[in-house]
Amino acid sequence: MERLFLLVDGQKMASVIHPETENSSKSPEGDLWVFGYGSLMWRPGFDYLEKVAARLIGEHRALCVYSFDHRGTPERPGLVLGLDRGGACRGIAYRVAASLRGDTIAYLRSREQTTNVYREVTRSVWLDNEPRERVSALTYVADRGHVQYAGRLPLAEQLRIVQQGHGRSGNNRDYVLSTVKAIEAEGFRDDPLHQLALMLHDAHPKQAEAPVA
Repeated sequence: MERLFLLVDGQKMASVIHPETENSSKSPEGDLWVFGYGSLMWRPGFDYLEKVAARLIGEHRALCVYSFDHRGTPERPGLVLGLDRGGACRGIAYRVAASLRGDTIAYLRSREQTTNVYREVTRSVWLDNEPRERVSALTYVADRGHVQYAGRLPLAEQLRIVQQGHGRSGNNRDYVLSTVKAIEAEGFRDDPLHQLALMLHDAHPKQAEAPVA
């Protein structure tokens, strides 16, 4: 089987090229790992036993999904994060007790799959712990064939959409700023997202950041 080696933060990491694993709930029973890279970093919404900084190789975090629900509407879409092809992504891996596996997957589907713009998959993620353990984690990848897939938008267009977006979970601006804050709390940066956050602050210099419910 072909192996792809990537250099991430000075470390050589291998990722096996294999077909993606869909329908994660069918994997062997046991504790469930969930990889969060967006709002799950600051509002997981489920009980967990362990929270570990982690990285995923082969896909990157991107504002590549039009939001018709949580942060926008079909008439005035917002823009939310998805995992998209290529690169790597740093985020958080949550370990969930086996007894809560079914309930947690059901919750995540009700939250992430309201319009089926994501594909539910399992991916190998590397935990930022001493043994650099690799685990299989459930996560959500943007479906490039879905009408809500935005692709790679210019930064100015991202700003315009985020400024207009408001859905049942709140306004799009708070979503972006809360994610940037969670990334900073983990001790790293996401340059495109940080650049957008600076533009949002510049566009509303006197507006205080709204608290996240």
